[in-house]
Amino acid sequence: MDWDRAIDAFLSYLKVEKRLAANTLAAYGRDLAAYADYMTGRGLPAPAQATAEDVSHYMAELARHGLTGRSRARAASALRGLHRYLVRRGLAAADPTADLESPRLGRKLPNVLSLEEVAALLAAPGDDGPLRVRDTAILETLYAAGLRVSELCSLDMGSVDLRAGFLRVFGKGSKERLVPIGEAATAAIERYKAEARSRLVKPAKPSPALFLSHHGRRLTRDAIFKLLVKYALAAGITRPLSPHVLRHSFATHLLEHGADLRAVQAMLGHADIGTTEIYTHLDREAVRRVYTAAHPRARQ
Repeated sequence: MDWDRAIDAFLSYLKVEKRLAANTLAAYGRDLAAYADYMTGRGLPAPAQATAEDVSHYMAELARHGLTGRSRARAASALRGLHRYLVRRGLAAADPTADLESPRLGRKLPNVLSLEEVAALLAAPGDDGPLRVRDTAILETLYAAGLRVSELCSLDMGSVDLRAGFLRVFGKGSKERLVPIGEAATAAIERYKAEARSRLVKPAKPSPALFLSHHGRRLTRDAIFKLLVKYALAAGITRPLSPHVLRHSFATHLLEHGADLRAVQAMLGHADIGTTEIYTHLDREAVRRVYTAAHPRARQ
């Protein structure tokens, strides 16, 4: 089996059986296409012919081209996945990535808003017209539930149980979870549904989406990014801001106020608690800063 057919089969397997998100599949596809081009250039027309030495040379080539450790780690994951798949399917005799190690990654602390910045951001849209009422509900929901932007965009009217105070969210791999929301977000969504959504929906072709554009269609990721940047500037927040910063802020503020790590993991939809633990590192950094500033013998 040549490279194109092998990669297509592997990506189909990831989509159908592993139910990976479209963005993840696209990233794997790009990584594997570059890998296939390199191996073909080395005179290897099929993945079954690749050896551990070939793989090692390829990873070294990525480093020489200046790819970050994170990008090289993702590429290594794609390579391992492809070759393991081929061995399991009986399409290759050996896995040349069996001893491949991923590049070491330093843990980058996430960008987090202060409580004052969050308050200013949530107040920025105001309530002048249906779009601003909608935008207030969007920002309140992002912060209240710690959603990924794709999860927010995919919310339908039936995803919201305002009486119980929960959202039904489908995260990575289409895994379902229930996420609680507080009174402020509940009130913002209730007002949006009562006063604004009916003015945005198109009766001729009604959308099931909770949050609608002015055309009556489901909001896109790009639209959420743009409105967040607009209101960040209005709130006086000049550093880079994305929906994921609100997700980071959600998790950090919960832990700072005593939330259980496992509960935060469940709300974020993290499969591995190690991913959630980065927020405990951030919390410890804040504690260290307070100690250094306040303790008389913290500095000599």
